[in-house]
Amino acid sequence: MVTETPLLHLSAAAKSSIAPPRAALPARRRLRWPTGRVGQVLLALPFPLALLLLWTLAARYQWVAPQILPAPTVVLSTLQDLFASGELSRNALISFWRVFYGFGAGASLGLLLGIGFGLSPTSRDYCYPLFRAIAQVPILGWLPFLILLLGLDEGLKVVLVAKSVMVPVALNTDQGIRNVPPQYLEVARIFRFNRWQWLSKVVLPAALPGIWSGIRYGLTHAWLALVAVELLASSEGLGFLIVYGRQLYQLDVVLAAVIVVGSVGFALDKVLALIETRLLRWRSNAF
Repeated sequence: MVTETPLLHLSAAAKSSIAPPRAALPARRRLRWPTGRVGQVLLALPFPLALLLLWTLAARYQWVAPQILPAPTVVLSTLQDLFASGELSRNALISFWRVFYGFGAGASLGLLLGIGFGLSPTSRDYCYPLFRAIAQVPILGWLPFLILLLGLDEGLKVVLVAKSVMVPVALNTDQGIRNVPPQYLEVARIFRFNRWQWLSKVVLPAALPGIWSGIRYGLTHAWLALVAVELLASSEGLGFLIVYGRQLYQLDVVLAAVIVVGSVGFALDKVLALIETRLLRWRSNAF
């Protein structure tokens, strides 16, 4: 007679030898590079930091004479001193006002010219070749003539800044209007828009990306032109501060002013880019 006890024992041993099911392990997380604005900032950091490290090493081990390349700490200290004394803010404010007036005049004139070139073939035939010829002359090429005409007063800086803004704004506005899709114009014709409705509801909104690109280029050119003019024909402003430091052979002052000029130009471009994102938000929603 066979008893069932050993089978029961074997069954219990087998059960004991079977490991309990393991809990499901969490999936291993992969490190991913941050996306969006954080990722862009992280990508932009290594190169400036490498340059800063190279600058620090060059100053520390005197690969370049300290009179020519001061250490970053010296430049930072000079920047703090200029700010504390009020000299930096005074010169920066003067430069801002020059850019403000010159940019306003140049952008207004450039918009009018660009709209005229884009909408009127007659004005384009008569005026565009001369405008392109004037645009080919760099800012410094106009400087001797304008010094004789306007002197060294504020008018000279404002006119040169305005000229540097007018050219890119007019060219981009003209190109933006000429690139308006003909389907848009056909829709406006079907709805029987009058001239003002055609311009304000169809042409200018469709050309706005090109117009805004011209405004951004114009502001960048305005800042560059201002510094160039202040380097050559001014006794105040950020450009003059650079010349002042060079004349006294204080390269820390020169580099401090250069850092301020670059930072202000970068900040202005970022502000315009932010405004562009909000103004042209309809493009991403439309597609």
